[in-house]
Amino acid sequence: MTGVALLIVVGQVPKLCGISISADSVIEQSIAFARAVAAGRANLPSIALGGGAIVVIALGRRFAPRAPGSLIAVVLGIVAVQVLGLSSWGVKLVGELPQGLPRLGLPDVTLREVGALVSGAVGIALVAVADTTVLSQSLAAKQGDEVDPDQELIALGAANVASGFFGGFAISASSSRTPVAIAAGAKTQLTGVFGAAAVLVLIVAGPGLLQSLPLPVLSGVVLVAAYGLVDFHGIRHLFSASRSEFALWLVGFLSVSFLGVLQGIFLTVLLSLGDFVRRAWRPHDAVLGRVSGLKGYHDISRHPSSRRIPGLVLYRFDAPLFFANARHFRARVRELCRMASSPVRWVVIAAEPITDIDTTAASVLADLHDDLKERGVTLVFAELKDPVKDRLRGHKLLDVIGADHFYPTLGTAVDGYVMATGVEWVDWEEESKRG
Repeated sequence: MTGVALLIVVGQVPKLCGISISADSVIEQSIAFARAVAAGRANLPSIALGGGAIVVIALGRRFAPRAPGSLIAVVLGIVAVQVLGLSSWGVKLVGELPQGLPRLGLPDVTLREVGALVSGAVGIALVAVADTTVLSQSLAAKQGDEVDPDQELIALGAANVASGFFGGFAISASSSRTPVAIAAGAKTQLTGVFGAAAVLVLIVAGPGLLQSLPLPVLSGVVLVAAYGLVDFHGIRHLFSASRSEFALWLVGFLSVSFLGVLQGIFLTVLLSLGDFVRRAWRPHDAVLGRVSGLKGYHDISRHPSSRRIPGLVLYRFDAPLFFANARHFRARVRELCRMASSPVRWVVIAAEPITDIDTTAASVLADLHDDLKERGVTLVFAELKDPVKDRLRGHKLLDVIGADHFYPTLGTAVDGYVMATGVEWVDWEEESKRG
């Protein structure tokens, strides 16, 4: 959304200055605008009108938040043009709207032309879907709402079908009109209904009412709305909370700004998936121990005073097991067995965070089980979810490991170890009960 805001700013600032620019990318637009300003093409009355509209809206939000600041700015702009005759000073106006309604009918397209239209239609559809989905979900999140993407796309498709029967343009979300509507206080879909009704009245009954509306004022309204798209607090929080996610935000912002919305979204999603794989490749793990006065089993690195049961390794792996991290998991278990202060007899995997096991991981688990068995070490799982256990059953691993080597909790796994090995172990809860 920050990238979209920059695109809006770069597109609207030249209009606010009374400059027409024909360029595609942000860089080309910026260079063309700078050259136009250097050549003296900026129109001072246009800048004054656009800047005045921004000031009026900003003051309205500050001192009278319930007042329709954008509407006031538009009315004042029209009055200024008519009273001061600013059109003769080079200020560009909206002009008279076309009058009447378009005629209903089937598109005049031949079968030969349909093939040529398909590629363009697919491209427009992809951009429309991306624009609509990202814009609606991002703005809804800022308002604390939920958006159903399926319903959004059904509405978008229906609107485009209707537009085709009237000879209209392809329809998509508007990164400028939507923020303007929200900035004006829009809360529901009725905003679009009333907006459509207002447009209908204008083109039927009063096409000349807005002919004196200066374009710089409209640009000022859009620029104020674009400013509202930028979540400065969220950006600062992201920077302080997670540098890796801030880096992803920065890539998303720059790619949307300089490559385009669709390309930027694709690249950012791809990098986000890569970041997820990176996190899961070497996830957090922990050796667990018993802490006096604290229920459960806890990371010994965070609780140095924790006690470990002799001959038992309690190991927690905080990620699904899949092809990228399965061998790392096996290496960590082997390393823990090798580094233990006393001979290891059981390895209990605290498996609650393991939400999936793929084919590669299942093969690695089978190899680890056989390796530990040769060393006289029993592999045990605790708190493994039933769907994941079903995956092991599908890979024929449940019988290999042994159904009796799966425990519902860590506590029952520890009790099973003590009973099976005869190791002397009394934890603090049992001591307190005896006391």
